[in-house]
Amino acid sequence: MTKHRPLILVANDDGITAPGIIALVSVMKEFGDVVVVAPDKPQSGMGHAITINSTLRIYKSNFHNVLDEYSCSGTPVDCVKIAVNKILKRKPDLCVSGINHGSNMSINIIYSGTMSAAVEGAIEGIPSIGFSLCNHSIDADFTASKNIVRKITANVLNNGLPHGVCLNVNIPPLGESEIKGIRICRQARANWIEELDERNDPSGNKYYWLTGKFVNFEEGNTETDAWALDNNYVSVVPVQFDLTAHHAIDFLKSKNYE
Repeated sequence: MTKHRPLILVANDDGITAPGIIALVSVMKEFGDVVVVAPDKPQSGMGHAITINSTLRIYKSNFHNVLDEYSCSGTPVDCVKIAVNKILKRKPDLCVSGINHGSNMSINIIYSGTMSAAVEGAIEGIPSIGFSLCNHSIDADFTASKNIVRKITANVLNNGLPHGVCLNVNIPPLGESEIKGIRICRQARANWIEELDERNDPSGNKYYWLTGKFVNFEEGNTETDAWALDNNYVSVVPVQFDLTAHHAIDFLKSKNYE
C-alpha cells in the first residue's frame, strides 16, 4: 500500500513574501506536499483576530512554487480557517506558522498572529507548530532556524501531539554552533510595561505611539522559555487553547459564587 506524502499547511503573520516564510516553506517541501495560505500584508500583533465586518478575499500566488498557494486579505487565523474550509481537499497532516521575525516567548503569545495561526490549527485538530526567530531584521539569517525546524517537524510528524496542543518554538538569533540545544519549558511570567508616547501630527492633532519595555518577573527560573533563550537554547512550549483557570474553580465555589 502506497504511503502518501504528508499534506502541510503553511501560514504566517509577516506576509506571504517575508524571508521567514520563504525559509519555512523550503524546509516543508522536504517533508511533504505544501499549501501556503498567508496574509497579503504584514499582520503582526493581530492575536486571534478574525474578519467579520468586511469581505475576505484570496488571490492565487506562485511565489513559493508549491502544490498550491494563496495570499489572503485577512488575518493569520483567517488564513487557516479559509484553507481548511475552502481550499484544501482534506485536513492537513501538519500546520506550521512562521518563521516569525521576532520573539513570541512568554506573554507575547497572546498578541502573536504567528502563534494564533498555530493555535487555530490545533482547534481544527491538526498537529501545529509556530516558529519564531528572535531577530526582527529583514536580513536575519535563517540557516540555523531551518535545521531546528527540520528536527522538530520530523518529531511531530513521527510522534504527533496531544489533541488540542500546538508548539510555540522560539529560536535564539545565533549561529548553529552557538545554540546549546532544545529545551521543553513553560511560558515565563512576564509582560510589557507599556507607555503611550503622545505626539502631534503636522496639523497639530494628537496621536499616540505604543512603547514600553519587557519585564521578566521570573529572572533565573530555569523552567521558563525566557531563561532558555537567554542561555542560548531553543525554547519549546506546549500551548493549548483552553483558557480556563482550572485551579481557580474550587476557589470560586468556596466563596459562594454559585
